[in-house]
Amino acid sequence: MKKLLLLLLFPWSLFAQDRPYGKLWATRSEVIAQNGMAATSHPLSTQAALDVLKAGGNAIDAAIAANAMEGVVEPHVNGIGGDLFAIVWDAKTKKLYGLNGSGRSPKSLTLAELKKRGLKHIPSVGPLPVSVPGCVDAWFELHKKFGSMPMNKILEKSVYYARNGFPVHGELASALQRVEANYGKFPNVAQHYYPQGKAPQLGDVFKNPNLATTLERIGKEGRDVFYKGDMARTMDAFMKKNGGFLSYEDLATHTSTWIDPVSTNYRGYDVWELPPNGQGIAALQMLNILEGYDFSKIKHGSAEHIHLFTEAKKLVFEDRAKYYADPEFAKIPVSSLISKSYAAERRKLIQMNRASRHYDAGNPALKDGDTIYLTVADKDGNMVSLIQSNYRGFGSGMMPDGLGFMFQDRGEMYSLKEGENNTYAPGKRPFHTIIPAFVTKDGQPFLSFGVMGGAFQPMGHVQIVMNVVDFGMNIQEAGDAPRLNHEGSSEPTGEAMELTGGTITLESGYPYEVIRELLQKGHQVGYMNGIYGGYQAIRWDPIRKVYFGASESRKDGQAAGY
Repeated sequence: MKKLLLLLLFPWSLFAQDRPYGKLWATRSEVIAQNGMAATSHPLSTQAALDVLKAGGNAIDAAIAANAMEGVVEPHVNGIGGDLFAIVWDAKTKKLYGLNGSGRSPKSLTLAELKKRGLKHIPSVGPLPVSVPGCVDAWFELHKKFGSMPMNKILEKSVYYARNGFPVHGELASALQRVEANYGKFPNVAQHYYPQGKAPQLGDVFKNPNLATTLERIGKEGRDVFYKGDMARTMDAFMKKNGGFLSYEDLATHTSTWIDPVSTNYRGYDVWELPPNGQGIAALQMLNILEGYDFSKIKHGSAEHIHLFTEAKKLVFEDRAKYYADPEFAKIPVSSLISKSYAAERRKLIQMNRASRHYDAGNPALKDGDTIYLTVADKDGNMVSLIQSNYRGFGSGMMPDGLGFMFQDRGEMYSLKEGENNTYAPGKRPFHTIIPAFVTKDGQPFLSFGVMGGAFQPMGHVQIVMNVVDFGMNIQEAGDAPRLNHEGSSEPTGEAMELTGGTITLESGYPYEVIRELLQKGHQVGYMNGIYGGYQAIRWDPIRKVYFGASESRKDGQAAGY
């Protein structure tokens, strides 16, 4: 009878009702290891990282190796045509370092040109959303500052699997079925992704010899072969031939930027994000608002929990739409936005028993899709939180001749409305959704984690932090717990908040009684598949001197250590 009652109240317990310990929804135990840990969204990428660690490389070397492998085995979400952000805990200096490896818009493409074409938004595919790919330069910046192993050795496994092939896994097989419809009209795509006339199927061995050669040359010749050498000239010629604006000069003048991560303290834990042009501080703003409620008395997954979370998100995303952009082009009041006093003022707008229909952005004082996430830690205590993306799907559809990768379509994220912080301009970085995260406690590393997934990412970060800090979950349980999302807020691309207040979407696992309570508070509630992110995490235990690893149950990933 008790078991039947549990199933009625918690239908998601069907998935793991026979676990001998821990939360019923956990798909597996945490992985625990002493000498090193890697958590990525594909097993071959995790193994590439561990191979580097075992060969004497450090966490930074291993993270680059894993990212390069991800571009081979998961080209539908990342690759060297995209951008990269990272947070590094350096064990020597006992300090966090942030890297913004995002590229800028073409200098020859103007807002006037886009307006002349009658566009209200930059399209998702074709030459117009292409910005400078920042990934390769970011690898070399990370390597120059922290790396220990030669780059050609770091990229060795990714070169091997690109040249010799790997079996297509479930997520990639599903994505490849959409290649022809979405990208088939663009040059080089068909011969690359379905050379036999159809997309590879689950278990088929897929090879990318062009990418193998590209990675091999990058490893041996350095980043300049990509940004200033014949590869750059190939990219320039391809874009000119196909109506694009990205040029050799754009590539040759590209630089990554080292930046200081910013933080807020949430119940004794310092949660760190990177400042804009990314959306990381949205997570900090949400946590500041939610800290004003006593979640020791609010049950996880209850209507009260979901209501407060959603209202905090609505408030913060109005600020996100108005303020977040490239700080070289706009004054962004970061310190005020993430301050406790600002959160206290915004919190007053939340009604405990009624969903809001609309919020405006705040007025802080001016004082200052698709993605992969991975994290790696080594025996010396170095930890890397790294996120990298094409943005939407495989990217723009623009695949330069003979290089084996597709350009990102991150330029879709600019606004074409004049006078906004994120309005398109030449040589400007777009608003970015991809955000790595890190948590410290008492000045020591506690958790390196991230949750991929477009606009969902700050919501995912907040849910993980709350699951660990407020609800006492271990890091695997925190990732496996049913998630919630909210859609309908204003966006940095110019869309205004829906006057209905938007819609809460839920994963399976929330009982109908909770949904009914949310409806009674005035929320719209629905269900959607596949929008709840992809999570990886590593936690350091300073007492036992071991790492705990967790991998996303919604992806094809793996956490492993030695």
